[in-house]
Amino acid sequence: MCTYETETADLEGSGKGAEGWFPLTRAAVYVDHPVHAPFAHTLNIDFANPSLGPAARVAVELTEEAALALVAAIQTALSNAPAGLASATTT
Repeated sequence: MCTYETETADLEGSGKGAEGWFPLTRAAVYVDHPVHAPFAHTLNIDFANPSLGPAARVAVELTEEAALALVAAIQTALSNAPAGLASATTT
């Protein structure tokens, strides 16, 4: 069932699209019919930089189980890293 509710988050990072890497500034997360995945509904995440136009977007369509596994993997990876490592700036 589509909720038509979208959660957004401002973020900092990079994504790789058809034309190469670009800065990411926003993520949109919602449950809807997928465009490509062979399921009735998926959790969809669009990582984007709206100021760069529609081509600056990386989209994923995940099953509920895959989305929950991703959340757990992210939490585990961050909790196993030394404090501040994931946000450290390279010089």
